[in-house]
Amino acid sequence: MVIHQGDLYWVTFRSGRGSEPLGRRPALILQHDRFNSSRLNTVVVVAITSNLRYASLPGNVRLRKGEGNLPKACVANVTQIQTIDRACLVQKIGTLPRHLLRRVWEGVRLVAEVNDE
Repeated sequence: MVIHQGDLYWVTFRSGRGSEPLGRRPALILQHDRFNSSRLNTVVVVAITSNLRYASLPGNVRLRKGEGNLPKACVANVTQIQTIDRACLVQKIGTLPRHLLRRVWEGVRLVAEVNDE
């Protein structure tokens, strides 16, 4: 399976502990293509939620219905970055436009920023 950074997939999340996503939901491929084309069996993704209340949280990106071929409005939840097995990628939905992928990356940087304290 060939995957690319910015692709959207239906993913089966299996953990579901605490606040972790569980079940089938969209996810954004965050991992760089140099790793996507390697022999790694894992991929780094950002979970996407249909709970639009998450759009108000710092760094999260609201996505409209149809963007990247998404079936409804949703939110890229940058606090839900996960490494998953490629076998969890069920079906490609589409590809997020570059300007939205950049906004997601800005949110990821906000979450993963090094403290200057």
